[in-house]
Amino acid sequence: MGIAQDAGFPQAGCEKENCKLYWEGKEEKRNATSLGLIDHSSGKYWLFEATPDFKFQLRQIQQIARSSENPSGIFLTHAHIGHYTGLMHVGHEVMGASGIPVYTMPRMKNYLETNGPWKQLVDYENIALLQIKADSVVQLSESIKVTPFLVPHRDEYSETVGYKIETENKSLLFIPDINKWGIWERSIIEEIFKVDYAFLDATFFDSDELPGRNISEIPHPFVEESIDLFQDLTAEEKQKVYFIHFNHTNPLILESPERKEVETLGFKVAYEGMKIELE
Repeated sequence: MGIAQDAGFPQAGCEKENCKLYWEGKEEKRNATSLGLIDHSSGKYWLFEATPDFKFQLRQIQQIARSSENPSGIFLTHAHIGHYTGLMHVGHEVMGASGIPVYTMPRMKNYLETNGPWKQLVDYENIALLQIKADSVVQLSESIKVTPFLVPHRDEYSETVGYKIETENKSLLFIPDINKWGIWERSIIEEIFKVDYAFLDATFFDSDELPGRNISEIPHPFVEESIDLFQDLTAEEKQKVYFIHFNHTNPLILESPERKEVETLGFKVAYEGMKIELE
């Protein structure tokens, strides 16, 4: 339901080439990265991330699920702005929701409980924080389970996790943010082997993307690095990889020669509105 980095596309104060296309009416906005999970047998649905574009993404998944109900739960990865600040929409000033389950790791839970304005959502019972544990299964239904796992990232206020979503027949990996694949205690190659789909951090295309800023202070695996790392995967394994979480400067966020090149190499570039059946 979104493919962009935390601030979406375009980004405030941006006059770079990609954003200019939007300001000039030649491109559409892109929402911050989010997944929706729907159980069609029960009509329940869950969101992965509460982004600044929450209101659009909530509407989108409600239409697909044919439901006017609130989410059966929201899973958060970490405390960077594009991943949790959409919770503001469920509070007193907007939806006035009651007890929406929000699945969080311990530090993230404590952050929401002890810092305003998020604490008000807890005090007013707009949300119900459910603490989860790394590598422990959350059973959503008889056929759907979700497992969080820790990944290295800039953990100023919380841990950072990815999620593995599994049904009886299919599985999906969701890692919107990680510093670098090489410093993770797990092998991303091995993790790709284990699933049917892998939605992976592709924030920056290469190291030259942010002139004037020290890109080492915003660590992510460059798309070029990931492609090099994944080059020996079989064609079938490459087709599992969907790049997501594009910075507004990343050429993959638009139709571009770089995007065509990535797809020619056998990888997928995620787009808003795409649907995957996990049955």
